[in-house]
Amino acid sequence: MANSASGTAPKKLRRDSSIGDRIFDIANIVFLCLLMVASLYPFLNQLALSLNQAMDSIKGGIYIWPRHFSLENYKYVFKDNQVYQATMISFLRLIVGTVFSVFSTAIVAYTISRPDFVLRKFVTIAFVLTAYINPGIIPDFLNIRDLHLVNSFWVYIWPGLIGVFTLILVRSFIDELPESIMESARIDGAGEFKTLMSIVLPLCLPVLATIALFTAVFQWNSWIDVFLYNSSNEKLSTLQYELQKILQNSSAASSATSAFSNSQAAATMVTPLSIRATMTIVASVPMIMMYPFLQKYFVKGMTVGGVKG
Repeated sequence: MANSASGTAPKKLRRDSSIGDRIFDIANIVFLCLLMVASLYPFLNQLALSLNQAMDSIKGGIYIWPRHFSLENYKYVFKDNQVYQATMISFLRLIVGTVFSVFSTAIVAYTISRPDFVLRKFVTIAFVLTAYINPGIIPDFLNIRDLHLVNSFWVYIWPGLIGVFTLILVRSFIDELPESIMESARIDGAGEFKTLMSIVLPLCLPVLATIALFTAVFQWNSWIDVFLYNSSNEKLSTLQYELQKILQNSSAASSATSAFSNSQAAATMVTPLSIRATMTIVASVPMIMMYPFLQKYFVKGMTVGGVKG
């Protein structure tokens, strides 16, 4: 009798556990599906607005599919050759700025992570203080001017070369690397730079890919530095700055042509709403295309320092 009771209990326990697992799996799937919809809907909505006739979009009711398909918004954005020039500058800024920033951050992070570096605490504190002390736009502009970076491509690169957050992130990752690996490299005759290039950087690939993504997004989306330092030089204008000017022009054009009500004028008109949606798509696509290549490194790079051995 006892054996019969003991044999029934595990079966009941397994059945209850199986039901609980199924409920959890169903709830997890439903939650992830809702999260996916919430993440995709804003992008799909902006895509539909950008591909819809501008005047028709004002009526509302457009969700993830255009009601009256039109490419006039994209024609309006790309009708000026300056946009193509600005796009090339933006890509050049993204590539050069990301490579320089990641390499410089890795060098400084490795330096301040060395226990035998006498000024490691002083240098670390000096970098951290820059995150809390902001002199303002005018002193910043005067400093840039005195460095002869106004109307120069390098104003996009040098001022933001090393970020405090990315520096601390890389240093934390290097601190978790086994010291014995670097000691063995020194025993074999490798200097500090050789150790950095041959040992540390390959091991730091996850965190370097993470800060590369951060830096690339910053370089691609930044436009205020163009407005402050290079607004008088169209050859150094970036895509984001040109899109800002296009949005302002579309607002003026919409006001000027609001009196026209014929269908032909309405079909070719643009509105701030449609141009804003088009700008969102144009500016987002390069980052969306780049993210899948760095995604596998992103989680590992962001969780650095969370577990100490």
